[in-house]
Amino acid sequence: MGRIEPLPREDLPQYEPIFQLVEEAMGFVPSSMPTMAKVPALFEAFASFAGTISNMGLIDRGLAQMIANVTSHSAGCRYCQAHTGAHAAAAGVDAEKIAKVWEFESSDLFDDAERAALRVARDAGLAPNLVTDSHFEDLAEHYSEEQIIQIVATIGLFGYLNRWNDTMATTLEEEPTYFASRHLSAAGWEAGKHA
Repeated sequence: MGRIEPLPREDLPQYEPIFQLVEEAMGFVPSSMPTMAKVPALFEAFASFAGTISNMGLIDRGLAQMIANVTSHSAGCRYCQAHTGAHAAAAGVDAEKIAKVWEFESSDLFDDAERAALRVARDAGLAPNLVTDSHFEDLAEHYSEEQIIQIVATIGLFGYLNRWNDTMATTLEEEPTYFASRHLSAAGWEAGKHA
């Protein structure tokens, strides 16, 4: 159970259009959103920020979700690992590839462009100052500056979400729990405090 109880959705009719968009994209409304909605300015800023990054369209959605997954894994956020694993699958990434995303450096399932992006996600997720000029040189071999901006924006967004959801012990919803328990448990995933 989360440390702060989310508001009931029916108490937030002003945000129903946002919730419907999120529900269409994800299949559910994350528990974190009605908790943030207790402070309307925070919720509105977050919804706008997250929507902008998610809909930039400069990199493949599946890659964006794998970047978010590796960032979340580095930070230790089980909640966001479950979400991003499920979303990567919904974006067309094979479940085996998602399960092996932490093996991106050595697995034949990943190409050099993916490795460059996931390497930055891993290291920035651990500590942003681990990212070096060499990381950006590798990115520049495969991505435009605008694409690199979306990669880093995705890492930054999940840096916030990892800290929010782990600190709040946000309760994990049924859909991502099911996906993660089936496809991520071999990589050490467990719901932990988010159950």
